[in-house]
Amino acid sequence: MLTGKHVAIIGGDARQLEVIRKLIELDAKISLIGFDQLDEGFVGATKTQLSQVDFRTVEAIMLPVSGTSLEGEVETIFSNEKIILKEDHLKSTPKHCTVYSGISNQYLKNIVQASDRKLVELFERDDVAIYNSIPTMEGTLMMVIQNTDITIHRSNVVVLGFGRVGMSVARAFHALGANVKVAAIESDLLARVFEMGFQPVELAHLAKEIENTDVCINTIPAKVLTGNILAKMPTRSLIIDLASKPGGTDFRYAEKRGIKAMLVPGLPGIVAPKTAGQIIANVLSKLLLEEQHNIEEEQS
Repeated sequence: MLTGKHVAIIGGDARQLEVIRKLIELDAKISLIGFDQLDEGFVGATKTQLSQVDFRTVEAIMLPVSGTSLEGEVETIFSNEKIILKEDHLKSTPKHCTVYSGISNQYLKNIVQASDRKLVELFERDDVAIYNSIPTMEGTLMMVIQNTDITIHRSNVVVLGFGRVGMSVARAFHALGANVKVAAIESDLLARVFEMGFQPVELAHLAKEIENTDVCINTIPAKVLTGNILAKMPTRSLIIDLASKPGGTDFRYAEKRGIKAMLVPGLPGIVAPKTAGQIIANVLSKLLLEEQHNIEEEQS
């Protein structure tokens, strides 16, 4: 149990609701910042404003999947309040306070380091990423069906990247009868692509392999679908870019050529927010319980 442990949940979307429910079950003391427009009431959680939080008692801070902006602003769909997380907030917390976020950026890393606190990027964990690949894969299938006039069966699909998401996506499209090519840089990943029955493509040779593509799914957080590559793609092609903003596609050039390209980071939170929230909640609660156990051992 997390009885008495003060957790500040700052901003977020529907996924955070599952985190709140889980922490209430564990009897944590919860402060909700950026939830003033949330209709649903949670017994055991207190809505408040950032300026009213006593950070001297806050032992864990839960940020949205997106973390903060480069100016420190925290996104929330449940409030019109502008929420800026600052270094002073973190410095006021107990030394064992941990900041949890889906992803991070240089601003967040800087203020956590300057305050000598710990930062945990949940989406960098293998378990979270693998669990999240399931709703990502299902959402990708949904978007392809909605935005094409052909069946996935017998379509030509190119997946860029063969990490945790790329592998799940390639497997799903292959299972539905698509002709799947997978492009990657690493030779060991290309060997695994071959072993799993997909057609491996060296990323450097992508331009030669993209000419008959119906659907291209990018998971690489770097500019891989450049103008030179897009010039080789049929205008009928659909691009689903799953990489974090700004994605890996030259969207301006894609639009100029008439290629439909969609940037959809955070797809689990769009298509399956309850499941995506439960994934975060389960991993977060496990980490908080481990942290609580370690604190209690040090104090005994």
